[in-house]
Amino acid sequence: MYSRRTFGKLALAGLPLSMALAKINSKISGVQLGVQSYSFRDRPLDAAIQAMKEIGLGECELYASHVEPAGMMRPRPPQGAPGAGGGGAGRPPQGTPGGPPEAGAKRPPQNDPARLAAREELRKWRLSVSLDHFKAVRKQFDDAGINLHAYNLSFNDSFTDEEIDRGFQMARALGVRVITASTTVTVARRLVPFAEKHKITVAMHGHSNLTDPNQFAKPESFAAAMALSKYFAVNLDIGHFFAAGYDPVEYIEAHHDRISNLHLKDRKKNEGPNVPWGEGDTPIKQVLQLLKDKKYPIPADIEYEYKGEDAAAEVKKCFDYCRNALA
Repeated sequence: MYSRRTFGKLALAGLPLSMALAKINSKISGVQLGVQSYSFRDRPLDAAIQAMKEIGLGECELYASHVEPAGMMRPRPPQGAPGAGGGGAGRPPQGTPGGPPEAGAKRPPQNDPARLAAREELRKWRLSVSLDHFKAVRKQFDDAGINLHAYNLSFNDSFTDEEIDRGFQMARALGVRVITASTTVTVARRLVPFAEKHKITVAMHGHSNLTDPNQFAKPESFAAAMALSKYFAVNLDIGHFFAAGYDPVEYIEAHHDRISNLHLKDRKKNEGPNVPWGEGDTPIKQVLQLLKDKKYPIPADIEYEYKGEDAAAEVKKCFDYCRNALA
């Protein structure tokens, strides 16, 4: 029920109740389509949300750099992970979430004193920021009619236990039950007690690095992680998985009950580059048709990583590709 005050506010705003409470519906043929906000790494959160609204995307996995202070340097994530660079549309310009101190600047090595100091500042921010900050972010999405279903926070060796625990508190404040993470097998072992304490799923995001056994790329790595905890799952990036030589359709059929969400992108086979959708070899259409036919309730999130002129225009093209694939 809605209070008299609520109805009064709606009346003063001149908005019908149905419009004021409308949710964006981006479910096509039973398949929930959404977006990884990293796709809009060229702009701050407000502008990213506005782009989602204009495109008609009602589901989002939130990239941590969209809610953390701009300009703070982070340890390099695995190649192909959000923020890793390479094959994408370039680093964010100065002043945008996760951007370097100077637009286009090359990041210094991991042991650079300035980089280490900036990393410590980021840690201090994470440990001290009010959780109201994340509650306000959730409200932004709710007000826009967009469902926030996951938080992308990539734990790595530089995280202290206190910082890991704080990441789970942030997820709770955002109102999500899934944290997606570009992480490693060794770090995943550290996450077990925190996932079980907070009862929040951690979904391992895979890449295509087959030479490092500590990376999540092979099905065996995902299986090893899921054996550690019932709160561990897979955030399957079908582009990376396919480029590594595996069949995402086959994997989804076998493990759909342990997949939190998909990342949709198109890559060439044999470790090929990210390319505009339809120009690569990744079976995007077959994956979407599988979700449709089997009625798997797995969100499929667009992750725009190939080089393009404007993120919003490119994400819209990807969304239209999905619509056509599900027609």
